[in-house]
Amino acid sequence: MKKAVLLILSFVLVFTLAACSGSSGKDVTGGVKIEKVSDMEGTVRVALAGWQLDNGIDALTGNPTIGLNEYLNKTFKKMYPNIKLEVYQIPWENVKAKQTAMLLSGDADILYTGGAFASQWYQEGLLRDLDDLIEKDTTFDKGIYLEGIMNNSYSTKSPDGSKQFGIPAVLGRRMTIYDKKLFEDWGVETLSAQPGPDEILEKAKQMTGKNPKTGEDNFGLYWSGNSLNGSTFVALTLAYGAKGAEGSLKDIKSIKWHLNSPEMVKVLEWLKEAAQLPPAGFVNAQGAENFGLEKNNIAIALDSTGGSTMSEYRSKQNKELLDRYEPVLNMGPKGEGWVAVDPFIMAKNAKDVDASWEVLKFLTSYMTQKYMYENFSSTPTLKNADFVTPEDKFVKKALEIADVGHSELMDEANPFYMSDIAPAINGFISQAASGNAPDIQKFLDDLQARAEKWSANLK
Repeated sequence: MKKAVLLILSFVLVFTLAACSGSSGKDVTGGVKIEKVSDMEGTVRVALAGWQLDNGIDALTGNPTIGLNEYLNKTFKKMYPNIKLEVYQIPWENVKAKQTAMLLSGDADILYTGGAFASQWYQEGLLRDLDDLIEKDTTFDKGIYLEGIMNNSYSTKSPDGSKQFGIPAVLGRRMTIYDKKLFEDWGVETLSAQPGPDEILEKAKQMTGKNPKTGEDNFGLYWSGNSLNGSTFVALTLAYGAKGAEGSLKDIKSIKWHLNSPEMVKVLEWLKEAAQLPPAGFVNAQGAENFGLEKNNIAIALDSTGGSTMSEYRSKQNKELLDRYEPVLNMGPKGEGWVAVDPFIMAKNAKDVDASWEVLKFLTSYMTQKYMYENFSSTPTLKNADFVTPEDKFVKKALEIADVGHSELMDEANPFYMSDIAPAINGFISQAASGNAPDIQKFLDDLQARAEKWSANLK
């Protein structure tokens, strides 16, 4: 009897310890045998914007997720047993202020953050160039990353493009997605693989009104009318060749502004017409809650992600919904558009540079990007992201767009763009949506004058 009791208590103890450990018991390495890489010693402080540290449940799919702590325990800490990690998780809501404070006070060695923040910190001298570390490290291959965002993004390169300060870790998904069912209901030919602004506007107009089959109100087009970085506007400037400015962020005092050019007039004329097509709430980023789902009433969505459709597929295996929504390239000449890139960066005064580089390299590696995609649907920044599931056509299209991506002066890294141009364009869109669009040439002349005054005040 005593033996039976002891046996039962032993089982209880084993299960209790297993529960307390918080381990999922799952393989997070993709079958890779993890072995010690180095006896290097050091302490690295890592500040992460938004990453999930503990195991949990995905709010959209209901699937279990493995937090970063377990992932690091099973991988990095075995590979580098003598490097101590101090990991700080920071919510996205106030990440810029907190990470800025950490950089100024010297409380972080490497950081994961938004691309615009990284660019601004680099220009303020708070970040370290990585070129010397890359050059001497034969185990690091920069060729694994998408060339457009590794070599041509303000989120990873210095304003003159000569220095590498960031390694891309997570890609933003912004592509044109259309609803094939609504196109069929209206008898409109589906979008081409690379639709320009004229094609999108023409077809969107044809599908705005009462659906001929269902009788429901349909909207031909949707985009976020209050986007902080004006991503749709950026794609339009690329499509119409409206540079807006010439020069370099390295010498912002000498930027020559071309905000009232004939090409920019075409951009605003497009926005004026298009603003009549979405649901009214689009000026506040509302009204597209059902896009990607069964009850959708919008034909074409710009700068969309496909996230809701993929979540439905992952949780319910809804193949019909997956077949219904189709992603295509953005509106730029080669399908370009705004490409958001979140990088890992290193503080200017990192305490232990060599150990910090090993951590940064690991957190941007193939293995970590695979872990992030499988657990949190993060979009990878790799040329060969072969772990993306065959059904996930949205991530694949985002990678196509990113591969031809590049930064221009109409970009969130440009301080006047963020402070004045993007808000002004959003204001124009709001007025156009209500039928009160200002005179376009006068609007642009005023914006040009403000830009020139801004530059003059810097000198």
